[in-house]
Amino acid sequence: MGKPSFPVRVSLVLAGLLLTNVSILAKARHLDVESLDPNSRALFRVSMRWGDESWDPQTKFLRAPQAFNVANPAEAHAADGHAPNHFLVRDSTWYALGLLLRDKPGDRDRAAQTLRAVLKQQYNEPAKVWDGTFRRSPEEPDPGANAVMWRAYDPNWREFIGTAFAVILNEYPDRLPTGLSGDLLASINHAVEGEMKQGRLSPSYTNIALMYGYLWAFAGAQSHRPDWVEQSTQWQENVYKIFKQHDAFTEYNSPTYAGVDFFGTALWRDYGATPRTRSLGSEMEESLWRATADFYNANLRNISGPYDRSYGMDMQSYVSVVGLCLGTVLDQKQWPLPDLDHPPVDHVSDLFFVPALVVVDTKVPADAMNSFRALQGEHQVRRQISDDRIATAWIGNTVIYGGEITGHTRGVDAQSQFHPATVQWQMPGGKIGWIQLTRTPPIDASATKGQIAITASGDLSFRIYAPGLTPDQLQQKLWALPGLNVGVTADAKNFSAHAENGLGEVTYSGITKMILNIGTGK
Repeated sequence: MGKPSFPVRVSLVLAGLLLTNVSILAKARHLDVESLDPNSRALFRVSMRWGDESWDPQTKFLRAPQAFNVANPAEAHAADGHAPNHFLVRDSTWYALGLLLRDKPGDRDRAAQTLRAVLKQQYNEPAKVWDGTFRRSPEEPDPGANAVMWRAYDPNWREFIGTAFAVILNEYPDRLPTGLSGDLLASINHAVEGEMKQGRLSPSYTNIALMYGYLWAFAGAQSHRPDWVEQSTQWQENVYKIFKQHDAFTEYNSPTYAGVDFFGTALWRDYGATPRTRSLGSEMEESLWRATADFYNANLRNISGPYDRSYGMDMQSYVSVVGLCLGTVLDQKQWPLPDLDHPPVDHVSDLFFVPALVVVDTKVPADAMNSFRALQGEHQVRRQISDDRIATAWIGNTVIYGGEITGHTRGVDAQSQFHPATVQWQMPGGKIGWIQLTRTPPIDASATKGQIAITASGDLSFRIYAPGLTPDQLQQKLWALPGLNVGVTADAKNFSAHAENGLGEVTYSGITKMILNIGTGK
């Protein structure tokens, strides 16, 4: 007898879940901090120290910490450069989860105060597309009649905050005061309803789709909504179907968002309401860890490009969520993170995500862990992302570089986080230098041992970071960088270069073909 058809399987799921909502609630994984793995415990304490120092007793929110890493201005990002009195709604929710886990005297009360403050920031405007999401900061004005998504409001706060609420309800409902659990569940339902009405989300929007797939199922089971259980189960199958086309997520290789993917797959793996959901979560999680390990160089403590979405080029200079995930399983001396003991630190607000990461646990396959602990030898990487796209990289001992073949379907403008050609290397003294392609028309870039081959019709610009860099080191046919020489062959019509404060930019105009020959220098 074969496996029941999908509609039959859904009916069986409904029959089991809707008799009682207890089955979807899990026994607390970590009743106290001492139950954490030693590496997770160390990173958790760092995160909570930052949270304790940032919590404001008047607003009940975290104040945005100082963000800019002045030692490396090329890695500083305006998105984190908040005004001194800017407060963080999403991040405060993660901190509240950490307080409930830590459970020291006063922590439960502070967590409850914070959660109630967060609940007040949820939009209750049923006729608006932003209904059910949350203000990013209590100071943020109402979106208004001509609101533009991402600028005036962020719909993804439904999933980020909603999943944090769900983890709290799974793990620590007994540590909440009377009535608050019900308020959190009502907020989750409101977020799911808002997302359903807006209809903007696709199963291919990986990190949000994973969190939404879990949150929707949780809300359906807890609120006895068989239609939501059925729809969320179909959503999960669609997310998995897209993944299985190439055993890859289409939102590919991001040191920040792949970390959120790990959190999303862990939600499925830990809290999935059925064995099927838990199995899918584990399978995707393990596959993503192995792919990430292929691109990782333990000597440089960095993931090679190409990057679909990147906030920086050196994981030791800014806080990435993948770096945080690895920080929970690696000794502190191996963390791919900046110095968290000496602010300012770039993108430091992502450090507040740690409580959510340590509660669900980081589970890395043993073979991948070997690569995160030590480089397993120089190697080529070539991974299909979609029908048109292939990620390629060369992982050397002291240099890593990547290129993405897009079928000439994707380019880069000044606002893009997509970097289809990247280089990182170890400079004399041990610091990381880097190169990223910051402007290009639709491109194919392929990295193999010794070179990156590029085809694109138009103008290309590269940003180069290397302390001490001077304009005379950036010639049309040779970039003579500290510890790295890059020979350039290109059919460019024009060339320009400048450098200041260790940051350079080169532009090749009117090219169709380019080869970057990459070798160690002096």
